[in-house]
Amino acid sequence: MKSTKKIIILLAALFSMAAVSVFAQTDTVQNTTTIEATQFVETEQTQVTNAAAARDYSQDISVGQSLLDFLGTMGFTNLTWQVIVMLLIACILIYLAIVKGFEPLLLLPIAFGMLLTNLPGANMFHAELFAEGHVHWGEFTSGAGLLDYLYLGVKLGIYPCLIFVGIGAMTDFGPLIANPKSLLLGAAAQLGIFITFIGASLLGFLPNEAASIGIIGGADGPTAIFLTSKLAPHLLGPIAVAAYSYMALVPVIQPPIMKLLTTNKERCIKMGQLRTVSKRDKILFPIVITAIVALILPDATSLIGCLMFGNLLKECAVADRLSKTAQNEMLNIVTIFLGVTVGATATAETFLSPQTIYIIVLGVIAFSFGTAGGVLLAKFINIFSKNKINPLIGSAGVSAVPMAARVSQTVGQQYDKSNYLLMHAMGPNVAGVIGSAVAAGLLLSFLG
Repeated sequence: MKSTKKIIILLAALFSMAAVSVFAQTDTVQNTTTIEATQFVETEQTQVTNAAAARDYSQDISVGQSLLDFLGTMGFTNLTWQVIVMLLIACILIYLAIVKGFEPLLLLPIAFGMLLTNLPGANMFHAELFAEGHVHWGEFTSGAGLLDYLYLGVKLGIYPCLIFVGIGAMTDFGPLIANPKSLLLGAAAQLGIFITFIGASLLGFLPNEAASIGIIGGADGPTAIFLTSKLAPHLLGPIAVAAYSYMALVPVIQPPIMKLLTTNKERCIKMGQLRTVSKRDKILFPIVITAIVALILPDATSLIGCLMFGNLLKECAVADRLSKTAQNEMLNIVTIFLGVTVGATATAETFLSPQTIYIIVLGVIAFSFGTAGGVLLAKFINIFSKNKINPLIGSAGVSAVPMAARVSQTVGQQYDKSNYLLMHAMGPNVAGVIGSAVAAGLLLSFLG
């Protein structure tokens, strides 16, 4: 019995010790688990705290970098002396257009387009999209600006032709029809185009560049833009500015040349009243001229055809709404687009070069020889004609309608107040529009 009790007591003690050991291990595990859980929570909190701190630091870096990036995109940080010069030139042209009235309807849009394209960072026009005379359509859709899209109207020859529709709708070819000799005077006034073409070639310009410079002598802005956009688009800005500037300076440039080449007696020649032109003749004229020019010189058809179509709208008397739209709304809208986009091509890289100086000088030569050509041909015709032509009207053949005709009238009246040459001068004046378009077509057929 005693041994049995001892065994029971021993087993009870062992069981108690085992139970205590188990409970102790359980507490240890629980404590360990608790400690590990606490450490995990603390680690998580630390990581969250570090992540938040890192995020705040990252935000600080991001804000700072964004501020630096913003400052880098500001135009002020990208100003160069070339850009400043171009902006000053644009402001001077704006001043001449608004204050001095130099061809404001086109010079003002051109000047503002020049301002827009030279503002650093504006990214409104990208000359590289039209490099080498081609539209790079692959790059066009991803990086083009507003003026790039509008410039397509120039590049594709749309704007000049639409302007010719408007000019045709505003033009009266009656004086030309009444005195066909005027057509010869208008043709002679294109002499400056071909003389300047030769001169520019001698100065080292390529033939297509020389042709684009020479067309300034026609004193016809849309024609100059049309031909230059086809042959030498990289010179479009300087040539357009020169062409429209000289058109505005017709009253300054022409009178000294006219007086130098004529005598007092010739300036006082009075011309008889023009015959009345029938409505039928005025309707047939644009149709016949379009057909003749297109058959002889197809490359001139786009300009001549649009000019004559506009005139037919005016003379047929059954399409007044279309005629008025062409003269007003359409012409004004296209003039805005044409001027702004042509001005956009006058970037610092293309405008600030020796070529620009040559273009300006050659433009004066072209304009002067054009004026002289019309005057000299009138003097030559008088040698064989009984009905004398006042040579002063020959200067109007340079196509600056109607300013050149008004100059002929003004100079003539300086020597005889009773001499009215305006309607007679309108003949070679509108003939000059036809002549410059034909000259452009001729150059395009050889060089295009």
